[in-house]
Amino acid sequence: MSQASQTKPGQTKPGQTKPGQTKPGQGRPGQGRPGQGRPVQYGGGRPGEKQTRRPRREPVEEVWVPKTILGQKVNSGEISSIEEIIEAGLRIQEAGIIKKLLPDLKSEVVDVGIIQKMTSNGQSTRFKAIVAAGNENGYLGIGQGKSKQMRIAIEKATSQAFLNVSPIKLGCGSWECRCDQKHSVPFKIKGKGGSVTIEIIPAPRGLGLVAGGKIKRLLELAGLKDAWTTAKGSTPTMNSTSKAILDCLRQTFSQG
Repeated sequence: MSQASQTKPGQTKPGQTKPGQTKPGQGRPGQGRPGQGRPVQYGGGRPGEKQTRRPRREPVEEVWVPKTILGQKVNSGEISSIEEIIEAGLRIQEAGIIKKLLPDLKSEVVDVGIIQKMTSNGQSTRFKAIVAAGNENGYLGIGQGKSKQMRIAIEKATSQAFLNVSPIKLGCGSWECRCDQKHSVPFKIKGKGGSVTIEIIPAPRGLGLVAGGKIKRLLELAGLKDAWTTAKGSTPTMNSTSKAILDCLRQTFSQG
């Protein structure tokens, strides 16, 4: 027997590894990728150590597939504006139609609340959200949604706001200004929602919006830059206030 083939007890042949040892470039099972001693940990660690953050997942945009005849016409390009739909007296049943015709539409959460109700099984809690959608150039819609989760309530309200988008006629109806720019309403309008009554009066250019915080933001989404406003009733109730504003601004397109 040659000397190269003779090994003493406890020794290993050249190229072999002892039990429990790993070859260079290999990791133990369950300890990350090959070549790494420890798996990558996100967050945690001791104070002062450099922590690695988990990469964020980018939201996947869903492709809109029209389900109604109106949606198919909009998707094919036969209808190119909301005014054509309103003049024909058609009903919009898909939020994707508004997104297709108005890609620059912005949505903003106006108010969030909690609904509590006593049932036979105990107290049930749901969330309520009011969302406004507008492009700051003559279009505004307001929607409301309810759900057990806040995120789903906001999504429902956003979809409803898109369906309620209405065109608004802008102009200059102030006798102090008399310009040709679209910075205010063309005439005095009044709208009502619940116990709230809101009146919008044309104002000269450069005055700004004379209104409260949330009412002012809704008028900015509609595209108004200068206006006087008066409000009566329970204005902190945003459900009634938002309906009054939308009813008020819709009259500019129907009457004008």
